Amino acid sequence: MNELTEHQRFAKNIVGYADMVLRIAYQNLKNKTDAEDITQEVFIRLVQTNAFENEEHIKAWLIRVTINLCKDFRKTAWFRKRTSLTTTDWLPFSEEQQGLLEELWQLPSKDRNIIYLYYYEGYSVPEIARILHKNENTLSSQLSRAKKKLKCLLVEGGCEHA
Repeated sequence: MNELTEHQRFAKNIVGYADMVLRIAYQNLKNKTDAEDITQEVFIRLVQTNAFENEEHIKAWLIRVTINLCKDFRKTAWFRKRTSLTTTDWLPFSEEQQGLLEELWQLPSKDRNIIYLYYYEGYSVPEIARILHKNENTLSSQLSRAKKKLKCLLVEGGCEHA
């Protein structure tokens, strides 16, 4: 009797993970509308996929698919040739997080994603390596380099928290 219907499971996943997916898409694409489009596409793909072991597997899958869709979207001719009309009147981050995000945007997307997953989502290096299908040592090195780059940006920007 505790079994959720497929519709209830999907609704639960949207409620539980939509903000996370939207934040990941936004920090990758720097545009609200594009982030919303990617979020919608991620959940469409979730409906079409049924092979999940548990909640952590769903969350990891959502993160990986979001990052991959953002990468694919950035490769399109449409994305490369357009001018963004983005305003900052809507942001999925607090003012403090937005300030840090602006510094993060100066890093390459692979560094941003690792930093984001490590600090904002609270994943460990082995977990991020598993989610992104990377070698743990390689990811650890990338995280270390990304932290150094971010620290340099924050220090140059006058941030005391580096």
